[in-house]
Amino acid sequence: MRIGVTGAHGLIGWHTLCFLHVTDQVTPIGASRADFASPNALDDFVNKCDAIIHFAGQNRGDDELVERVNQQLAEQLVESLERVGQTPHLVFASSTHIDRDTAYGRSKRAAAKIFNDWSERCGAMFTNLILPHVFGEFGRPFYNSVVSTFCHQLALGEEPCIELDGQLELLHAHEVAEIALATIVNAQEGDVRPEGRVLQVSEMLGMITSMADRYRQGVIPGFNDPFELRLFNVFRSYLYPDYYPQSITLHRDQRGALFESVKSDHGGQAFLSTTKVGVTRGDHFHFNKVERFLVINGQAEIRIRRLLTDQVTVFKVGGEQPVYIDIPTLHTHNITNIGDSDLLTFFWSHEIFDPVNSDTYAEPVIPVEEEGRA
Repeated sequence: MRIGVTGAHGLIGWHTLCFLHVTDQVTPIGASRADFASPNALDDFVNKCDAIIHFAGQNRGDDELVERVNQQLAEQLVESLERVGQTPHLVFASSTHIDRDTAYGRSKRAAAKIFNDWSERCGAMFTNLILPHVFGEFGRPFYNSVVSTFCHQLALGEEPCIELDGQLELLHAHEVAEIALATIVNAQEGDVRPEGRVLQVSEMLGMITSMADRYRQGVIPGFNDPFELRLFNVFRSYLYPDYYPQSITLHRDQRGALFESVKSDHGGQAFLSTTKVGVTRGDHFHFNKVERFLVINGQAEIRIRRLLTDQVTVFKVGGEQPVYIDIPTLHTHNITNIGDSDLLTFFWSHEIFDPVNSDTYAEPVIPVEEEGRA
């Protein structure tokens, strides 16, 4: 199945494309605002799709801009579908704001009506996915989510300020992707209202602040459930890459040396590996796993690439001065022995490895076709 995702560079669009990237029997196809600016490009996009998940939209701005852009995007998509004569299952990312008389709420209601009218005219399937507050790693602060804003501020050492301590219903972007795909697979039409975690703004900020404080003290905080783990992963996404590598205090005396490799309130699994000269380990990524790399002896190069991009960050580390790098989620990574002797590396993850549900997906940091140019 070929599934198109509009808003490919946005928070939910990128998370959804990453999820579909490893979903069996699915070929994801992304569309950006540039595609909407070109009728030919948009026609080419919709002509390839068996289903389309429409995330593209305007979240912030003056009222006139928000209403105009969101309605215009819906009109452009329908016009393109009618030009090429395609009737894919269309899933629209609406919002619980449709229940409010705001510019954003009105624009979402108008877009949903445009899509529903189209589906009735041509007999296509339409799902109106009414989402609560969505958050996720690497969202735009002051735009996508108050969670992004608070995490960004805490990562910078700033003190967030609560303007209104209202109630939030939070849903992670990965869960949105799973739900959107399920509506397509199950041929689900009409309104779909996923539920998120309900909590006060102050409660959410307290959770993130506690995690941030613990982490800066050198301790991986505890997680009571997947929601808290995802909240922590969102926070640390704003630390990457500038926060790393983090130095570890090395205690030396006449007996030798000692350092603390990891401290955690959660538990987890630790293991050591040796790597021969010139050999690379890894080339995989995780959606949820917290993973630490720490070279004990030898010289290494750690490469980390953001999924679906060519953005590669390289860290050169050695065992003479222990440092750790905690790998961000949704980034494929590897480690290469660039020294002249065996490399000894300490690895740690927040959970015991489960081969049935490993949260580990093969993905080369350097695509095969680029290896000769690396």
